[in-house]
Amino acid sequence: MNPSVAVVILNWNGKAFLEQFLPGILLSEYDNLQVVVGDNGSTDDSVAFLEQNFPAVKVLKNDSNYGFAGGYNQVLARVEADYFVLLNSDVEVTPNWIKPVIDLMENDPAIAAAQPKIKSQLSKNYFEYAGAAGGYLDIYAYPFCRGRLFNVYEQDKGQYNQQSEVFWASGAAFFIKSKCWKEADGLDADLFAHMEEIDLCWRLKNMDYKVVYCPDAEVFHVGGGTLQTENPFKTYLNFRNSLIIMQKNLPAGDAVFRITIRMWIDFVAWWHFLLSGKPKFTLAVSKGHWHFIKSIAKTNRKRKSFQKPYQSHAGVYGHSIVWSFFIKKIRYFSKLT
Repeated sequence: MNPSVAVVILNWNGKAFLEQFLPGILLSEYDNLQVVVGDNGSTDDSVAFLEQNFPAVKVLKNDSNYGFAGGYNQVLARVEADYFVLLNSDVEVTPNWIKPVIDLMENDPAIAAAQPKIKSQLSKNYFEYAGAAGGYLDIYAYPFCRGRLFNVYEQDKGQYNQQSEVFWASGAAFFIKSKCWKEADGLDADLFAHMEEIDLCWRLKNMDYKVVYCPDAEVFHVGGGTLQTENPFKTYLNFRNSLIIMQKNLPAGDAVFRITIRMWIDFVAWWHFLLSGKPKFTLAVSKGHWHFIKSIAKTNRKRKSFQKPYQSHAGVYGHSIVWSFFIKKIRYFSKLT
């Protein structure tokens, strides 16, 4: 029998997405599967809808909205399976999207986490923002993807059909061995949402595990289903959380150097938002930096003793993606050098 898999969807007022995509998930071609919806304190009628229309789905309720990170931590503490799949509610799956990833992970004990190919549910020939063909970090820990640099999305022409080790797997469709989830203590609930999967992957890599991309499985993501891309709160979380995870996971001396440079680059974004007439986004950057500084002592207590040299990790781009994209005008991952 195949290893047991729990596909766990964290829901917050997402009845429309559950109604649209849950039937396809229940038709997944895998013979040792349970589908769980963790409700993160929804105020719509999501739970009643599920109980009435999807009795085969296990519903686990949180008493409040704990964000992506805290919500999943609470739900997965009540789930038993060999593998957890953290799946966004706005993801359309294909019938055989599970087994290729599980087979890949079973064949290598060092693989802790993985993702399938993630394409746009709205433009199905194109890669999608949140994951594409696997996540990378640049020299200053800016995240980007094979198939997606900033707001440029590549058409899928088979150019990334090779299984590969990456830096991070997308939280939109995140496969992880349950023993590795427990060993790493899950997600950092203080991050609330955004970048938490990168933090988890970074911690796993510092523990000598691998994170991989599986091109033989494919899903389609709507994107921005819970928090829209053009949202100051999301901007705040991204700027704050990226600095926090750098402090948590980089060797001490490296952290000071890279965080200092990173904050100066962020300052360029601050000016860009200001000059573009987006004062709420300017404020979001400032707030993100301030809250990072306030949390330095707390974050320092989370640091482990096994940080690895940053550029020894697979999936690190040894240059600035900001410089490559905005100054050198490189638009495709394959052109990065």
